[in-house]
Amino acid sequence: SFAYFTIKDRLPQILTKVIDTLHRHKNEFFEEHGEKGVEAEKRAISFLSKLRNELQTDKPVTPLEDELPDAALWNQYLDYQRNLSNGNAEPSWFQSPWLFVECYMYRRIHAALAQNPPIDNFDVFKEGKAQNFFESQEAVIALCTYFQELLKNIKDLDEKQLQEELFKLLQVSLWGNKCDLSFSAGEVSSQKSSVLQSLENLLPYILVNDMEKLWSVLVNVKKNGTERSNVRVDIILDNAGFELVTDLVLADFLLASKLADEVYFHGKSIPWYVSDTTKHDFNWTVKQLQSANHMWMSRCGINWEGNLKKRAWVFCDHMFWTLPHDFSSMGEVAPDLYAELQKSNLLLFKGDLNYRKLTGDRKWEYSVPFHQALNKFHPAPLCSLRTLKSDTQVGLKPGQGEQIQASEPEWMVSGKYGIIQFDAGL
Repeated sequence: SFAYFTIKDRLPQILTKVIDTLHRHKNEFFEEHGEKGVEAEKRAISFLSKLRNELQTDKPVTPLEDELPDAALWNQYLDYQRNLSNGNAEPSWFQSPWLFVECYMYRRIHAALAQNPPIDNFDVFKEGKAQNFFESQEAVIALCTYFQELLKNIKDLDEKQLQEELFKLLQVSLWGNKCDLSFSAGEVSSQKSSVLQSLENLLPYILVNDMEKLWSVLVNVKKNGTERSNVRVDIILDNAGFELVTDLVLADFLLASKLADEVYFHGKSIPWYVSDTTKHDFNWTVKQLQSANHMWMSRCGINWEGNLKKRAWVFCDHMFWTLPHDFSSMGEVAPDLYAELQKSNLLLFKGDLNYRKLTGDRKWEYSVPFHQALNKFHPAPLCSLRTLKSDTQVGLKPGQGEQIQASEPEWMVSGKYGIIQFDAGL
């Protein structure tokens, strides 16, 4: 399975890159923190080398020994995995659910740094995220230019034209999800050309296309709302770099078109899955655009800074997004986050990891309804925008998955296909 390939090849590769990154920053740690920095770097590397060895030799997954706020929840979850195996064996790297051990590895990478001040705030994935952003520069310029031109006459667009523009930017945000560094094991995966030019050609690769339903939700909320009620959209973010820019453009369009009054962004509270967006990445991206020497890029950045200042945009992170739990247990494990999402009129979940957590990362029949796979997770109407990079997919028409499988055995993991899959909730 793709899971086996991930644990056997991709994860050790990622760990090796992390160790290498720390090696390369040794001088910087010394300049900033003296001998203490170098000692911390050595300890972190030794911790990570041990982790890589445990992974490659299929050792049991051990409880976390750090004092970080989520350690107790992680260890409870490990007990739950133990109980599932009916005492047959300790859960080990190759004998455990993929989602669990993959999340566990990133949590252990975090511990390697968090437990070793003064380098405890160093993001080992920061360089890769920045590189993805800079190498996608042309695509970013094309998108910002298109969007600023659109803003000039957005007031003159009728409903049909607004809908067309929303659909375009939803597709741009969907295909932005191809730029995923955990998928490419940290190898460069930037967006070199403008996505806008290829939307027509990419349309057949959207296997579930519920854009009409999103439109209906937003329009109906507007029509049925009172003067005082704000329309709120939440975007549960995935990758930093080019994908994040596509999400920010979509969010700004929702405000400018008055389809929404406020957008909440949910990112990760610790570095995660190589390229996932943290608060630092989010703010850094807005600043990069602001200070760009390109008129439309900097205009976007300035406007976005404004959205944040007046709280039309809000960035939040929560520990739950970096736990191994399916979203169906959010109500129980993180009731505060669930209650927050219930305030939303529409939730947009970006990317593959969010999809795996929405559907419990199971080997479903392709035609199982999305609603069923969500296993009672319904805080608000929700939609998944993802390109397929793992072997979980539901809600297809009967025979649709089998038909693609016959001609393209790798269709579920190549990132070539995408979905915009909606569930109305209760």
